[in-house]
Amino acid sequence: MSLSDPILMSRILTGLTLFVHINLAAIGVGLPVMMALAEWRGIRTGDPHYILLARCWARGFVISVAVGVVTGTAIGLQLSLLWPNFMRIAGRAIALPMFMETFAFFIEAIFLGIYLYTWDRFKNKYLHLMLLIPTAIGSTSSAYFITSMNAFMNMPQGFTLKDGIFTDVKPLVAMFNPATPTKVSHVIASSYTVSACLLVAIAAFSLLKGGGHVYFKKALKLTVVSSFVFAVATAVIGDFSGKFLAKYQPEKLAAAEWHFDTREKAPLIYGGILDKNNEVKYAIKIPYALSILAGSSPNTKVIGLNEFPKENIPPLSIHYMFDLKVTNGVMLILIPFIYMLRKRIPGMRGAVPKWLLVLLVALAPLAFVAVELGWFFAEIGRQPWIVRGYMRVSEGATTSPNVSWMLLLFVLLYLVLCVSCLKVLGKMFRNKSVEEELQELYPGGERTS
Repeated sequence: MSLSDPILMSRILTGLTLFVHINLAAIGVGLPVMMALAEWRGIRTGDPHYILLARCWARGFVISVAVGVVTGTAIGLQLSLLWPNFMRIAGRAIALPMFMETFAFFIEAIFLGIYLYTWDRFKNKYLHLMLLIPTAIGSTSSAYFITSMNAFMNMPQGFTLKDGIFTDVKPLVAMFNPATPTKVSHVIASSYTVSACLLVAIAAFSLLKGGGHVYFKKALKLTVVSSFVFAVATAVIGDFSGKFLAKYQPEKLAAAEWHFDTREKAPLIYGGILDKNNEVKYAIKIPYALSILAGSSPNTKVIGLNEFPKENIPPLSIHYMFDLKVTNGVMLILIPFIYMLRKRIPGMRGAVPKWLLVLLVALAPLAFVAVELGWFFAEIGRQPWIVRGYMRVSEGATTSPNVSWMLLLFVLLYLVLCVSCLKVLGKMFRNKSVEEELQELYPGGERTS
């Protein structure tokens, strides 16, 4: 690795920025939905615990949005500075979703501000809840527009390539490309899952520390059920994504599964190592599973890597990213499922056992790692292309020798941002106990059922 290689440094810096931003963006997309669920349940049942949940989550949401704005701005800056050739050639094709994302963020920010400053201002409490609808629409739309831009990079269409420049651009055709439905739905569902799992971990950790207040028990139940529903939805969409890859990006699916020869009844390979002769060793092979993933039938023919030029084959390391992502996804479904069935399991009908609370705390890192692995798989699996079939990564990058210094500055920026964010959040939620907050909000007393 050479620090003077602008292509490598540009890839590392862009990857670092996305690594930080994706976590914040996922929380920003999913938290409004969780806030709406809590506030709706609180209004519907008259239970102040759920209203307090929505209030507390809203505070954390504001911090994540504030820090996410900085990292999101950094991405826009780096597109121009690190990938000038890409922006010059493909900029017109991706301009519409980038422009619309700005409007989506404005909608989110405006209604979030109104939501935060109008607690207890409406006689009809449902009016305050309804402010979360445009907030959630704005955050989800932001994810939609940005992800559609990434989808275009995987399935470019809606233009004519003339003298190395995209001409006759049809922005709507470019934005609504075949990759958009599966990519966008997968990103949105996984963002909901991450947010729910983060809230599960907070509630479970509070119970582990001895916080036996009914507030945390209600928070745990609401968030665990939500995380299970969202995780199952993410897995189902992931199945559709596999079928998309088989049809439109067969080389990526084949690289992910170390599938070299075109054949029917192809097995799915889990784990293992690849020797110099491309022989798979020590792997678990699930018969017919790859063919079923690709086309819902054991007789589906799956194209192998030997059908493609070597220079167009993605890095075979994405196999491990795919396996780990799937493993984490299974855990995100299994752990909440155990919690929901615990009352039917002998010895678990009372309080939630500590070992299960530990597993529930682990949902947060598992979910965040799954999202990161998904994006690493998506981006590295597109290599060597920055715009698949039209422009290689090496052709889109800057030639400036100063990217390494820029990388150092952004590393320092992200360290300061992340540490500051965690400290602010920690101090914010340690200032008052649940009892104190409930007493301030409801001086006349609180319900505990």
